[in-house]
Parts: sequence; C-alpha cells; structure tokens
Amino acid sequence: MKLLSKAILCSFFISCLLSMTGFCGVCENLQNDVFRLHILANSDTEQDQNLKLQVRDGILAYTSELFQNCRTREEAIAAAENHLKEIQLYGQTLVHEYGYNYTVDAYVTKMNFDTRIYDDFTLPAGTYDALRIVIGQGKGHNWWCVLYPTLCVPSAQENQLENVLDQNEIDVISQNSQYEIKFKVVEIFENICSFFHR
Repeated sequence: MKLLSKAILCSFFISCLLSMTGFCGVCENLQNDVFRLHILANSDTEQDQNLKLQVRDGILAYTSELFQNCRTREEAIAAAENHLKEIQLYGQTLVHEYGYNYTVDAYVTKMNFDTRIYDDFTLPAGTYDALRIVIGQGKGHNWWCVLYPTLCVPSAQENQLENVLDQNEIDVISQNSQYEIKFKVVEIFENICSFFHR
C-alpha cells in the first residue's frame, strides 16, 4: 500500500511539472517579446516617491514618439540605446526642475523581475531587457511598465498587443486569476535561477 501511495504521489508530481512546461515556455517567449521600463526612486520618503512619479510622467511623454514606430523589441532596445544620453539628461533636468540635486542614471540592461500585476495584465517573473532609470541612490520603491509593446500609457490599445504577442502570450498576461499559482511557480523557479547566475 505504501508503494502504491508513493507511486500515485510521484505520478501526480510529474503530471504537475509537465502541465507547467507549456506555461513556462509562453512565459519565456514573453521575456523575448517585451521591453520594460524600470524607475527606481532615491528613497521611500513621500517626496522622493512623488519625484519618481514626476520623472516617470516626463520620461513617458519624452519617449512616447521614440518607441511609437518600433516594430520589434530589438528596435525598441536600439532606440533606447541610441537616445540613452538624451533620456538621462532629460531625467536629470526634471529632477533639477523639481528642486532636487540627485543624479539620474539611465541604461539598458537585462534584469530580473518578480511577477508584476498592472491593472488588467500580469507579467510573469523572469529576466527582461529594460530601460532602467535610477534617481539618486536608487534605494526607494520602483515603478515599472512595458515600453514595447506600449502598455505604459493610457493610449495603449489591445491591437498593439496582438501585433506583437501571440494568443497564448496574451492569454497568460490577461487572465491573472486563472494562472495565479503558475505565476508563483515561475517566480520561484526564476529566483532560483537568478541566485545561481550571480
């Protein structure tokens, strides 16, 4: 009886892992299809968090045309890299205009994200390419969104997603509650992987 119980438990575990295979593949495809924006505040004081949001609004407005005509993630990354100095200087100007003397750094990097919920969609944990803006010491809470396809601004349309993501990817990011447990499993797996890549 003990052997049968172990066999049933083992079979259940293997079937759970196999059912995750397709989901994990879609999550990995998402990592290769989107380009994210990540902004770190100087600290968690109310003033620094408000400044982060002011910089966010300014950067999104400043870069809206820059990413508007990008047809691939690679084009979006290239656009950010080609205009990195201007983006950094614009962020620095905004910080000074709001009366702060913090430095602003901007760079394109690959970075690990936890699962993030944003209004109507969820992006699974993983390593994504991102335009990263760091204000001052960058020790405060962050803000993130997706620059490509354009999901950062209210004008983002669902057809923009359909032009970039396949139906499986759209299903994964838009059906939050259905995939909640799977998102957590992917997040744990990605955190383990990032630990060993340090």
